[in-house]
Formats: sequence, C-alpha cells, structure tokens
Amino acid sequence: MADLDYTQGFYRELTPALLAFVAMAHAQAAPDVSGPLTYCELGCGRGFSANLLAAANPHIAFHANDFNPGHIVGARRLARAAGSDNIQFYDHSFAEFLDAPEVPDFDIIALHGIYSWISAENRAVIIEFLRRKLRPGGLVYVSYNCQPGWSLAAPLRHLMALHGQARGGPTAGRIEPALDFIQSLVDVNAGYFRGQPGLVDRLAKLKGQPRNYLAHEYMNDDWTLFYHSDVAHEMSEAKLTFLASAHVLDSIDNITVTPEQGRLLAGIESSAFRETVRDYMIGQQFRRDVFVRGPLLQTSGDVAAAWDQMRVALTSAREDVPEKITVAQGDVALDPAVYGPILDALETGLKTCREVMDAVGTPPGGAAHLRQVIAILIGAGHVQPCLPSPPDETRVRRAEAFNAAVLNQARAHGELQALVSPVIGGGVSLNRFQQLFLLALREGERDPSAFVGAILEAQGQSLVKDGQPLVTSAENQAELKIRYEQFVARDLPVLERLGIA
Repeated sequence: MADLDYTQGFYRELTPALLAFVAMAHAQAAPDVSGPLTYCELGCGRGFSANLLAAANPHIAFHANDFNPGHIVGARRLARAAGSDNIQFYDHSFAEFLDAPEVPDFDIIALHGIYSWISAENRAVIIEFLRRKLRPGGLVYVSYNCQPGWSLAAPLRHLMALHGQARGGPTAGRIEPALDFIQSLVDVNAGYFRGQPGLVDRLAKLKGQPRNYLAHEYMNDDWTLFYHSDVAHEMSEAKLTFLASAHVLDSIDNITVTPEQGRLLAGIESSAFRETVRDYMIGQQFRRDVFVRGPLLQTSGDVAAAWDQMRVALTSAREDVPEKITVAQGDVALDPAVYGPILDALETGLKTCREVMDAVGTPPGGAAHLRQVIAILIGAGHVQPCLPSPPDETRVRRAEAFNAAVLNQARAHGELQALVSPVIGGGVSLNRFQQLFLLALREGERDPSAFVGAILEAQGQSLVKDGQPLVTSAENQAELKIRYEQFVARDLPVLERLGIA
C-alpha cells in the first residue's frame, strides 16, 4: 500500500542484543553483536526502527528496503539528520532487492509486519532472499498474524477490506466508511456480532486506532493468516530452523501455560507441531519467531558462562514494575521477596547476571531460577540485555546525534516515540512530553514546564487530564509542572542509567 504512510514505531524485538539473548537463552550459538555484523530489515516502513538501531550499533552495517519511495525519502532524511553513515535505504521491491549487486550477505535479517501482508509470490521471493543472503549461523526474525487467535475476528477484517474495495478511491477515504458500515451491522443485530459479544468491544478498539495503522493492517489486498507450522515449513526451504519466540514470555511454559498443558507440550517431539499446539492453548494471534540457519547447541558450561557475563539494565522506573504481569492464561504474580532484591540491585546500575546473584544471594531455585526471573523481566519489558561492552566514544556520539534529531522533531509532533540507549544498543520509549522535558534540560532552560507550555500554546494544543481538555493557560501550566516533577523523579534516573540523559 503506497498511497498512505505507515506508522513510525520502534519494535524492540528487532534489537540485535535482544535477538542474541533469545538464542543464548535457548542454548544456541548466535552472531556476536559486539563485533562487525551486517543486518537487513525487509519492508522497513518509514525506517524509524532501522535508523534507531543503526545509531545504537555503529559497528553494524544496516541495509533496509521498502517499496514505498515516500517512506525511503523520510528514512534517509532522518539518517542524515542523525549523521548515520552505517545504514543504506532502498526503495526496491523484494525481487529487485534480491538481485541488487550492492546488497551483501547478512548475519541478521528481520521482517516485522510483512509476512502476513504480502502475496504468495512475494513470500517466495523472501524465502529465496533468506536462502541466498543469510550467512550460516545467522538469525531471522519474522512476525505474522496467526491462527487460531484470529479465527474470531478474521471475518471482521474481511468485511473492512471488501467494503474498501467496493468503495474504491484513495485508501485514506475508505477507512471511516468501512468502520461505519460494520457498526451498521451491529446496529441491525447481525448474527455474527450477536453470537460473539467480544467483537463489539474489538470494533470499539479499532475505532480508536491510528488510521494509518488500520489501513495497512486491515485494508491490504493481501492478508494471510498462518499456523506456525506453515511458516516453519516455508522457512525450512531456506534451510532455517525454528529457534524460539522473540516475545520472551511465550517460551516460558510455567507462566504461559498450565502445568497440565506444559506436560502435554513436553511430550510432543516435533517443534512445528508443538509450537502450533501451544498457539491453540494460549489463543495466539500474533507470532514473533526467531529462526536460525544452522543450529548449534552450546554446552551447559558455555551457556552458564554466557548467562554470568550478560549485562542487563533496568529500563523502567523501579516503582513502575508491577507485582503481577498479564499473560494469555491471566495474571502472574511477581513475588516481591524474589523480584524485589533483583530490581533493587539493578536500580543502582548495570550489572552482569553474576553480579546480580552476588548482590542478592543465590535464590532457593539456584542459578536457573535467577535466570528465569531475569528472562521474565526482559519479556515483560522492564529489563533489557545490554551490549557486551560499555559504550565507547563512537556509540555515545552516534546515540547523542540521533536523539538530538528526534528531540528536535518533538517540537513539532510526537510521532517518534523512542530514543537510543548506547548502553543496551536499542531503543527506550518516551512520549512527546518526556522528550520535550529532556530537550529543555539539554538546552539549559530554567523552567522546563514553561518551555514545553510555550511550544504547545504556539501550536494551539492543550493537555488532557482525567479525560477532559484543559482550557486555560494556567491550567495547562499547572499540569505541566506536575508532569515535569514526575519526569524528574521517575524518568530522569532511568534515562541517566541508560546513557540517554
């Protein structure tokens, strides 16, 4: 879909250090993310994730393509603003990219939000690209919509796409009429909605989504729902073997499935069958898979040493880490007696897993239990594996340049919602207010809340509090002062710990 831009998001599963962690956690060899590597993102959209990762990993050569030339123009502009000389963008089709002589072989190839939304012919080209271009030992990340989780809502998407095709015209003009038409079916008590009450809630959520996202997710001509076994079969044609989910929690059975379900899964030898059965157990509708070309199991000693040496960082404010997380089976409690000391240790700064154990003592379950706790915190997004070595001058400088480019854009809009951490080699989510507060501090503003307030007022924008817009300048300024105080108390220490502030 080339007539409407995609959203600009950062997807942490694309981070090299996180992909290497997934491999290590499953006793597999992986490319050394601290050394020179080549990385490819197929279908990079507007290139924000690729640009961010290039700035965070100046030792890695990045290549990214997207068929929409407008996406590539914007991606190249951000790369220039950030001074990134280790990334190349191409507006090639997948077939053109496959045969382009300047495109090298790769250690990591990533496809986020691509595989379900392209034709069978293009998927065949991608498989050939992986077969030709991925080096032995290399990793592939691929996300896709899957069954059985989509079985209930797939007809909803079909109606939206069919209505849009019948209406015709630019994509942007199809979305609201399609949503209105589906609402009319609800209003006349259509049996499909009457028999599935949850669909009405899903429609309400769709109406609140960004329209560019809905266009690319729901209005594409091509849209395929896969079973994991289908994707694993296609990937095997490129000599790829399933490794694990990049969504780390999905691979931790004792929190994502019941003990009875876990025993059933343990008795299934076929990886493709086991993962597909797992999807039935949790109602999976979106998979984030990691495949490897040439699996190489590590010895238990090598794995233990890798865990001991892995540096991790707390990427949330300590008080923002909840005492429970929500997974497919429901809420899972994070025992404060176990998790609290680990979080307290990480709040003081980066540590290797061995240093964490030295700080908190060996837990009752031993080192294996500590590793699982850290994996759960990583999966929940509160802890992130770091690059193996501390940031050098180049990494710091490149991260600073990228962040400056993003913060400068925050003056005008809030589309870019992440900054680079040279510590973790990836991104950290920050909303526009957090970015503007940080910008004010960098520019030495004496009153950061007034600085942000002046930007918003000049653009005719106001804050929303408790669902209601604030009307007067005094109300907006008072709320900004509260938010700035929260930023200094909660967010700024995290940004300092991660080398951003």
